[in-house]
Amino acid sequence: MLANKPAGAPHIGPTEPEVRSYPVPPEAVQKSPNFSVYLPLRELCCSYLDPDKIPLIDKAFHLADRAHDGQKRASGEPYIIHPVAVAVIIAQMHLDTESIEAALLHDTVEDTFVTEEDIKRDFGDTVMELVNGVTKLDKLRFHDYREAQAENFRKMIMAMTRDIRVILIKLADRTHNMRTLGNLRPDKRKRIARETLDIFAPIANRLGISDIKVELEELGLAALYPMRYRVLKAAVTKARNNRKEVVNTILEAIKRRLQEVKIEARVLGREKRIYSIYKKMVNKELQFREIMDVYGFRIVVKDVDTCYRVLGQMHNLFKPRPGLFKDYIAIPKINGYQSLHTSLVGPHGVPVEVQIRTEFMDQMSARGVAAHWSYKEKGSEPTSTAAQKNAQRWIKNIIDLQQSASSSTEFIEGVKTDLFPDAIYVFTPEGKIYDLPAGATPVDFAYAVHSDIGQHCIGARVNHRMFPLSRQLSSGQTVEIITSPNAQPSAMWLSSAVTPKARSKIRQYLKSLRSQECVLIGRRLLQNSLKGVRLDQVPPERIDQILKEFKEPDLNALFADIALGNILTVIVAKRLQGDEQHDDEKGLPITGTGGLPFSFAQCCQPIPGDHIIAHITPGKGLVIHNYNCLNIRDQDKNPEKFLNVEWDQAVTANMDFQTGLRIELENRQGILSEISNAVDLAGSRIESINSEIKDENTYIIRLTVTVRDRLHLAAVMRRIKAVPNVQKIFRQR
Repeated sequence: MLANKPAGAPHIGPTEPEVRSYPVPPEAVQKSPNFSVYLPLRELCCSYLDPDKIPLIDKAFHLADRAHDGQKRASGEPYIIHPVAVAVIIAQMHLDTESIEAALLHDTVEDTFVTEEDIKRDFGDTVMELVNGVTKLDKLRFHDYREAQAENFRKMIMAMTRDIRVILIKLADRTHNMRTLGNLRPDKRKRIARETLDIFAPIANRLGISDIKVELEELGLAALYPMRYRVLKAAVTKARNNRKEVVNTILEAIKRRLQEVKIEARVLGREKRIYSIYKKMVNKELQFREIMDVYGFRIVVKDVDTCYRVLGQMHNLFKPRPGLFKDYIAIPKINGYQSLHTSLVGPHGVPVEVQIRTEFMDQMSARGVAAHWSYKEKGSEPTSTAAQKNAQRWIKNIIDLQQSASSSTEFIEGVKTDLFPDAIYVFTPEGKIYDLPAGATPVDFAYAVHSDIGQHCIGARVNHRMFPLSRQLSSGQTVEIITSPNAQPSAMWLSSAVTPKARSKIRQYLKSLRSQECVLIGRRLLQNSLKGVRLDQVPPERIDQILKEFKEPDLNALFADIALGNILTVIVAKRLQGDEQHDDEKGLPITGTGGLPFSFAQCCQPIPGDHIIAHITPGKGLVIHNYNCLNIRDQDKNPEKFLNVEWDQAVTANMDFQTGLRIELENRQGILSEISNAVDLAGSRIESINSEIKDENTYIIRLTVTVRDRLHLAAVMRRIKAVPNVQKIFRQR
């Protein structure tokens, strides 16, 4: 049980400091050569746990110490250092005794002579289940590494749905592994770092545990892109030293104003995280200077009313920037985060961002669902905070997804989709707020309100006007779902729905249909997509070719997979029609899309003249890639996810496209101006520019330029290559 008291809770009557005596460690523990490793953990546990709990932790350490005796980490250190370090992270969250015992024992079943029965006998069912939830599945055989990883994640996530402490222990385990990643070989180091950034940091964010999320992101970036991390870290350190005077001026102005109106508060300068800076530079194409020119501050007060009083004072002290105020207290973020955010114009016109929150909100921001997670004990219900309610709702969605997913890979992809970084907030006609991922449609909203509403949805009104079910919603809209008792889900919804719950429920319904119904629905969907061409007019040899391509035994099986959403109708229609162009493709730069919306991939930035292919992405339509792009290497394994498309040269001749260049050069005064002039002379323009240091004498410049096609790009590159001191120039792919 967590013993934390919400900030602001009243103190009744005088109290003396509580004096508690703790038992001396058993002799066997004191004689362990690793006792000095364990002692800091024991002292940390004694600082907040009851004395009668400490012997249980001593016992868990003793068993783990014996079990891992003789085992070494990659660094050559005794293995016991790892489980003790994981337990320290758990204790720093002030989790309960069972969590610390499980953290100490989490690798014993997997790697030592200790069995699940041993743990169950000595520590109880709960600790055994926690250990089992964290343990990997290395002893099982899988067809490939991806399947094994997917099954490991599925097992861990499902264990988390039974007890949230599983994921907290796993996050602590991953945090310590990332801290000691330097001893592994480079390929393994990068794989673990990528996995951390893709799965574990988003899970920590989803549960509101910003302390762990921030550390995992920083360590992940340092391992995945060590050069970029070092350059950014050096730049941040330099900028921080240059900003001290401005920061202190603004800080003193805020403190002075709050003192004048007699508001007690803690005022802190808010440090910008390296990973956050990196993501903004990449996603928003901002330069480092543009990000560091913004000054951030946090004001922590005692209660919610004071938050709004402080907001008024800040808007009186500095002018607010219109449209840049966000009230996450009234409408918390999806992970339970609460705070007021406002953007101001500070002294000399510098941008100032201020966060205002209570002490309790500040604690919740750092520790999220771990801050006040309490478990059912003696029949009592657990207390609920905003983070807990969101976590419980997320866990319920995961359980629904597990029941309808046909494979571990599908399940994990659904979970990853749910770990979205952005969210929108929409309202029911009664004013109830629902948070949905960016890109969500009325179908997603209908299923979020209730599964039955989603199953019988026939239309939607948004802001009192009829609204297509496939169109994306925006924050602030009021959504009303129109239902009919005779309506049923449509397979077409799978092409626009983005939430795992909606997609799983639609699939679940389609799978429940009788085989004959699936065939009829699939045939009708395909016939509608063929647009004027009848199925019985398609040559038999063409149909045989399609069946072979999609590995289907006959047409009925193909129709059934179309109805179940396993194959997108537009792909089959495109294959059957050959190279015929749809009328709704006229005027577009890409042909062969079947009328689906498309966008250009940012990873490879294709331009006319490139060999291209379209990847079908749920919720995004088609994404156009270079055929050899490293991010789409599974065309042969999953042909149903790809469409062969081509450029329409008559249309592209009058258009500009963006692509990236990587330039290595010896830095000298004026060289950037000469490169810019070369681009201009070639009839192009620079859309964005970033730089980093390669070594003492060499810089790397990354440009995004506009070109008409590959020939135009070659002319631009020749112009840049002619600039003195430019050593190499490549196209980024």
